[in-house]
Amino acid sequence: MRDHKSLLAWKRARAVVDIVVEIGLHHWTPPAGAVIGQLSRSSLSTQINISEGYALRSGPRFRYHLNVAYGSAVESTELLELLLDHRLAPGPLVEQALRNAREVQALTLGLLRKYSSTA
Repeated sequence: MRDHKSLLAWKRARAVVDIVVEIGLHHWTPPAGAVIGQLSRSSLSTQINISEGYALRSGPRFRYHLNVAYGSAVESTELLELLLDHRLAPGPLVEQALRNAREVQALTLGLLRKYSSTA
């Protein structure tokens, strides 16, 4: 049986969380602390809302969670760009997370479009 982990959007969101955890564990500094803390929350929110929405799969509730996941993915992207712009974490690591976060945004929008027609 397929579950939420079969969704490409969830897989990419999980990849972002994994990188953010690595950044937090190995590259946290006081100047980066607020950004990394907020990034941890927003990236986790993305992953968890995709999971919860998929589990519910009732039209309005699924769309609600996908909307939250999309907003959190946008927030994560903004925060990753801040880390990169201010060199608060290793560039290659942040760039990898940023690619995944942008893909999550696109995939989540695709899911929203798919399920908006199924009211």
